[in-house]
Amino acid sequence: MSDSPSPLADPHLAFDATEGLRDIVVLGSTGSIGTQAIDLVLRNPDRFRVTALSAAGGRVGLLARQARQLRVDTVAVAREDVVPALREALADQYGSEPLPEILAGRDAATQLAASACHTVLNGITGSIGLAPTLAALEAGRTLALANKESLIVGGPLVKALAKPGQIIPVDSEHAALFQALAAGTRADVRKLVVTASGGPFRGRTRAELADVTPKDALAHPTWAMGPVITVNSATLVNKGLEVIEAHLLYDIPFERIDVVVHPQSYVHSMVEFSDGSTLAQATPPDMRGPIAIGIGWPERIPDAAPAFDWTKASTWEFFPLDTEAFPSVGLARHVGELGGTAPAVFNAANEECVDAFLAGRLPFNGIMDTVTEVVTEHGVPAQGTPLTVADVLEAETWARARARELAVKATAEARA
Repeated sequence: MSDSPSPLADPHLAFDATEGLRDIVVLGSTGSIGTQAIDLVLRNPDRFRVTALSAAGGRVGLLARQARQLRVDTVAVAREDVVPALREALADQYGSEPLPEILAGRDAATQLAASACHTVLNGITGSIGLAPTLAALEAGRTLALANKESLIVGGPLVKALAKPGQIIPVDSEHAALFQALAAGTRADVRKLVVTASGGPFRGRTRAELADVTPKDALAHPTWAMGPVITVNSATLVNKGLEVIEAHLLYDIPFERIDVVVHPQSYVHSMVEFSDGSTLAQATPPDMRGPIAIGIGWPERIPDAAPAFDWTKASTWEFFPLDTEAFPSVGLARHVGELGGTAPAVFNAANEECVDAFLAGRLPFNGIMDTVTEVVTEHGVPAQGTPLTVADVLEAETWARARARELAVKATAEARA
């Protein structure tokens, strides 16, 4: 293995580990990751205390209830227009008690990420999570990272700020790799194997995918997730992003990161070592396990998630990836190897195409067709110049606009 710097996610290091109560800031508290994290905190009040919450602002009632349950100091929303409704919801929850501080605006989550705490759990969906990720790292916080997009689009920026072991991954696949890697040294690692459920369309050909609907794509067989992540699982874009993420987190070359389809979602990922042994991390599909690793490492939280009942028979299957029906992983490898702004273009174009698909403006196969065209038009990023946040934002803006143009063109051609 090369003499590259220690990986960002190093299970042998406990970044700024402290004993006693651990203060946590939860970003994206009303989403799937945030609500499950709060469930863990409420079940372990002797271990964790949430000091601040942030959310987009679409579920102010839930946000107010969370704030009251957790007795947080600060609540933040990205949408300034919902502040009156949030204040009213908080007043209903708190009665005559003083309300928490309210922050609002697009930078509110970033402010919280830099606030005094031990761990920042970034459960925001999408590349808007980049600024909070950078703020948490710069402030010296342990970062429990569920927002893979911030690492994908801002890889060099994140790597420049993160100290070895400062990031604890919360994706089920990367939490699995993180735990399996604890069994050996980096020099022992031959290969990382990322598992994929195959989504709702496993086994279908490209032709058979032409007419699938958003309802079909949102019917994931093993996981309950938000709509964007669920569609990304159906296209396997999510797996492509995870390949890039694994490369960045663990400094393993792309040619030594494989993807295998495992429909049961019991084995979350595997590490193959140089002696031929493979270590697999396995649990029933439940995100509370990876979240517990993210906020509790190097300690484990008892009964964080269900365990297997080994008295019952079960079958675990593994299949090769169908790269013709699902070209997203190959394209993700390509943009990951290109580096620079290419991953940001890939991610932004995909987010726009997923929105268009969910709105009925783009067919399912059109998602990857359009993303591929946008990536091709973007070309090879300039080499030799350091990536900046401005570069990422400019590339994303262009990619989103171009993806929308191509989606409109595809719809017009389909109707002609």
